[in-house]
Amino acid sequence: MSALSIDVADLLAHAGARRHVQRTASVEGLVASSVRVSDEVEVDVNLERIPDGIVVRGEIGGRWLSECSYCLRPLDEAVTFHVDELFETDPVEGDTYPIEGRTIDLEQLVRDTILIELPLAPHCAEPCAAEDFAHSENPPTDPRWAALSDLEIQ
Repeated sequence: MSALSIDVADLLAHAGARRHVQRTASVEGLVASSVRVSDEVEVDVNLERIPDGIVVRGEIGGRWLSECSYCLRPLDEAVTFHVDELFETDPVEGDTYPIEGRTIDLEQLVRDTILIELPLAPHCAEPCAAEDFAHSENPPTDPRWAALSDLEIQ
């Protein structure tokens, strides 16, 4: 059972019922391109029973790590995303999430929300050193390619 599984039996029994939920959990495999989510993900949502199921509204947050795609400096940024999704007993593939028995699992919602929003080519928020390199006669060598400069090609 996931750390983001929530028993919603009380909500299913009472139309219009609401509950606030806060959880912190590690979610494995949150990686997109060169960006990965570090540590734990924070979920701060309100659950509301409606005739079709349970609506989950709130915020999902965490930190992602990468390196600037221009200057290769390490990046560590906090992110927060708004969610507004429906969980129902007969979910529509790709549109809603399942209520399984008397529980909902927010892990797939967290995955979908964060992975869609992570940057594909992260870069520094402020203008970075890459702009200085573009105007330089001898830009510094990318350390990943340094071994190639020792090769002698004939």
